[in-house]
Amino acid sequence: MSDSILDLIGNTPMVLSKRLNTNPNVKLYFKLEGDNPGGSVKDRPAYNMIKSGLERGDFNKNSKLIEATSGNTGIALAMIAGVYGLDIELVMPENATKERVQTMKVYGAKVTLVSEDVGIEGARDYAENKVKNEGYTMLNQFGNNDNWKAHYKTTGPEIWRDTKGEVTHFVSSMGTTGTITGTSTFLKEQKSDIKIIGAQPKEGSRIPGIRKWSPDYVPSIFNPKKVDDILFVSQYEASEMSKRLAKEEGIFAGMSSGGATVIALLVASQLKEGTIVSIVCDRGDRYLSSPLFD
Repeated sequence: MSDSILDLIGNTPMVLSKRLNTNPNVKLYFKLEGDNPGGSVKDRPAYNMIKSGLERGDFNKNSKLIEATSGNTGIALAMIAGVYGLDIELVMPENATKERVQTMKVYGAKVTLVSEDVGIEGARDYAENKVKNEGYTMLNQFGNNDNWKAHYKTTGPEIWRDTKGEVTHFVSSMGTTGTITGTSTFLKEQKSDIKIIGAQPKEGSRIPGIRKWSPDYVPSIFNPKKVDDILFVSQYEASEMSKRLAKEEGIFAGMSSGGATVIALLVASQLKEGTIVSIVCDRGDRYLSSPLFD
């Protein structure tokens, strides 16, 4: 039993690929972040950003919090802010799925939608304007070191523990880059030759949760020295792999997880031997109103 829903964040399970990975000399594990109480990997940084910010006195229960999000971070922040009794406004592009918007509102957050044309970068601009002119406090997942440190403290150690130190490759989609930065930092401290591989969208592809940022918007928490290789995946490939994950492995997840899986399978096909861990970022049920599973 747990004293708080927040105690259930992390320690997510890993499962061995039985069908998608066809290289018998390589183990490919999927780390199921949809098993977090808020349904995604973003529970980890959201919890660490709020908890650490309160402990430092960066904000309190009278503060007006605001954050730009493409979805999963917003859900996590809404859930955790509610538990702490904090008010938060979440800003998203208007093409966010209905499930995400409704979930944030159920947790008690205010949701503001900006034009699809300006996207997540426009949502970030909106939030920054509120900070400058209306006294809001932004958690700033793109520049907050508590984001990547959450994965340094939890995700990395869990992978090392659960593979008994046998992990040779780690694959993650790249959005805020907190997951890949923090996990890499921990794993490379344990074994410097572990390969860290990031997934980014090919030119012209739009994959929720995976970003190739404009130069002015690259997250300041990103350290390119923490990533050994970045491989590119198309929107079509990511979408099709999301369906295959469900049908062939019984893992119901979103498109960013499909994209990471495409890259993980590519890596697996090129290895003589090894142990790969790939992040499955969230659950697929928050995409049912989108065309993803049509």
